[in-house]
Amino acid sequence: MLVSDFNYFLPKELIAQVPAEKRDESRLLMLNRKTGEVKETIFKGILDLLNAGDILVLNETRVIPARIYGTLDGKNSKIELLLLKEIENNIWEALSRPARKLKPGTIVKFKEAQAQIIESKESGIRIVQFKGKNVKELLSDQGELALPPYITSRATDINRYQTVYAKMDGAIAAPTAGLHFTPELIKEIEKKDIEVQKLTLHIGLGTFRPVMEKLVENHKMYNEEFEVSEKVAEAVNKAKEEKRRVIAVGTTVVRTLESQAFQNHGTWNIKANQGMTDLYIYPGYNFKIVDAILTNFHLPQSTLLMLVCAYANRDYVFEAYDYAIRNNFRFYSFGDAMFIY
Repeated sequence: MLVSDFNYFLPKELIAQVPAEKRDESRLLMLNRKTGEVKETIFKGILDLLNAGDILVLNETRVIPARIYGTLDGKNSKIELLLLKEIENNIWEALSRPARKLKPGTIVKFKEAQAQIIESKESGIRIVQFKGKNVKELLSDQGELALPPYITSRATDINRYQTVYAKMDGAIAAPTAGLHFTPELIKEIEKKDIEVQKLTLHIGLGTFRPVMEKLVENHKMYNEEFEVSEKVAEAVNKAKEEKRRVIAVGTTVVRTLESQAFQNHGTWNIKANQGMTDLYIYPGYNFKIVDAILTNFHLPQSTLLMLVCAYANRDYVFEAYDYAIRNNFRFYSFGDAMFIY
């Protein structure tokens, strides 16, 4: 399967540069994955698409200001580090720019702290050891949100790039499907006897790294950290046994749930777990847990678009994207949403 099969043209003016003024008044495109039928509403209309008994699963990861700038030891060269995840105390995996300058042994200086490159991996990832100021304090004082490169304006309000239910620090990008929810909308959903559960997947390199291979099957996902509690596992398993819908808010929730699936007396369940997942979902994948997906519009040739095309017929997805483009939907992180059922 060719990666180029998942390409499409998007006019630049449809790339959302700022969030919708009101979270729940962004637009929502609905795609019936069985028939290909496309409809639209505003996001708060999701209330009418959810049924009593459904279980809505959210990702409560919280974005950290993971991009920091320093200088080379004894020089004025500006160095950017994007911290990916903490391996152990004060040792992190990171991406760097310019990468060619950061060989093992190189020291990058920050205000009240410094970082030494202790390993350079073939994937371009650097292993960095920090000394001096605590890393979390360093990021709080000097870090910036790592907004995607297609967003050209700087974030002035960090909270607008967080979901209203964000709780667990660790992501370097937001689970953007969840950005459309308000506390009031969540309360209305719960009043309708729809169960809301939360798990964690810290979005890292696996979610946003471009696919460089020509063949879809040759791409390898980068590990991302997740946690599924006993409470969430029990709720999802009960829903599956009672044939109630499990609705995933975002591709990160899809990957987390599906990565923990196991067959229990003929029924697919999930297990409570904490660890790393590199589950890569593309067309041909057999979904076991998820019954509907709420997601945003994704970049061409991305693993996120491939996941969506695995869940719904690829032609239906591309027809829906074509509809969205013709009708001026807003795309990507700050853009509009899509409900696939």
